[in-house]
Amino acid sequence: MIELLDAREVERARATGTLVADILATCRERCEVGTNLLDVDRWAREMIDGAGALSCYVDYEPSFGRGPFGHHICTSVDDAVLHGLPHDRTLHDGDLLTLDLAVSLGGVVADSAVSFVVGTATPEATRLIETTERALAAGIAATGPDARLGDVSHAIGSVLTGAGYLVNTQFGGHGVGSTMHQDPHVSNTGRPGRGYRLRPGLLLALEPWVMADTDELVTDADGWTLRSATGCLTAHSEHTVAITEDGAEVLTLPSR
Repeated sequence: MIELLDAREVERARATGTLVADILATCRERCEVGTNLLDVDRWAREMIDGAGALSCYVDYEPSFGRGPFGHHICTSVDDAVLHGLPHDRTLHDGDLLTLDLAVSLGGVVADSAVSFVVGTATPEATRLIETTERALAAGIAATGPDARLGDVSHAIGSVLTGAGYLVNTQFGGHGVGSTMHQDPHVSNTGRPGRGYRLRPGLLLALEPWVMADTDELVTDADGWTLRSATGCLTAHSEHTVAITEDGAEVLTLPSR
C-alpha cells in the first residue's frame, strides 16, 4: 500500500525528520577513535527516549533478518553497508562509519543515514561518500509532483554508475509514513519516465549506497549486518523527502 499524508501529518513528519537529523548529527560529533558502537546505540536510545519518540529498529523483524533487531540505530563499519548491528567494537582511525536511523514521532516516521570517516580519511573513502551524497542530491532533484519513480531511480543510478560503481538492486529507497518500510520501492537504478507517478503527501526515503568493487552482499553471522562480498569499503547516504504541490522538501535536516 502507498500511503499519502495530509497536511497535518506532513507537519508531524517535519518534526520527526528534524529529530532524526539532530540525533545523527550529535552521534557523528561524538564519534571518535576509541568510541564503542554500543555507546553510539546508547546515545541514540537516550535521545529518542528523551524526545518521547520510538526507534523503528528495536522490534524490527523482517523476513531477511534474524530478528528482532533489538537496537536503536544501525552502525555499519568499513565493508558493512546496511543493517549494521551494534556490537562491542571500538572505532579505529580511518574507519568509515555509516549511521542509519529511523524514528517514529507523533505517529509519523522519518529515516536517514550518513557515512563519514573517523579520524583520517583515505581518498577512496572520501570518493565513496561523496558519490553517494551526489547521487542522493540528484535523486532529490528528480522528485516532485508528476515525476515518475523511474526518473528518481535513473538520476541516482546515473551518478553511481557514472562514477564507476556497480549498483545492487536488492535494497534501495522506500516509502515511509506511519511505518518505516512501505511501498513504493525506489531502486537505485532505473529507466526515466516509468513507474509510479509521485503525488503530494508521499514521503520517500531515498538511499543510494555503493560498494567499491562489487554489487554482491554477504550477511554476517549476526543475521543482520550486510557486507560487501569482497571486503571492500562501502558508503550509504539517505534522506526522507516529502512530495509537495510544487516540488519536494527534505525533512531530515538538522535544526542547527
